[in-house]
Amino acid sequence: MRIIGVAGYSVSGKTTLIEKPIPVLVREGLRVSLIKHAHHEFDVDQPGKDSHRHRMAGCAEVLVTSAIRWALMHELRGAPELTLAEAIARLSPCDLVLVEGWKRACIPKLEVWREMLGKPLLHPADSRILGVATDDPERVRSSLPTFTLHDPAAIATFVIENAAVRATAD
Repeated sequence: MRIIGVAGYSVSGKTTLIEKPIPVLVREGLRVSLIKHAHHEFDVDQPGKDSHRHRMAGCAEVLVTSAIRWALMHELRGAPELTLAEAIARLSPCDLVLVEGWKRACIPKLEVWREMLGKPLLHPADSRILGVATDDPERVRSSLPTFTLHDPAAIATFVIENAAVRATAD
């Protein structure tokens, strides 16, 4: 299992960037999984559905399964949030784990940067950032490989070449 992160400020386009090279990676024969860190309360369940009602009644876990997918919802109920290593350990075996969020994790990362946000580049302060994807590569002053956000093939190649074998993730 190899791992690489995508780091950037909120609304920089991390999700959109990740979405584009996934089909390229899959066509290369890789089984790809993703872990996304949410900084806010979220719910994948729908109020009124049986699974939501069971969680609200107090179940610690609710697993919903069908012929095409299954989902496990786990309520922390005050327990600490998962570390990245704990989240990775819960994944099924795969070739590549893409990580969105966990900006400070000890994993190789691709930075997504947009000048219009008015935020500084992250990579000068994080040696684990190995490349930058941006809407305007000419504006990035860096010795790191720089990609346009609209080149999924180049980004997929970068991901394959720079994803690390899982050793540490926290």
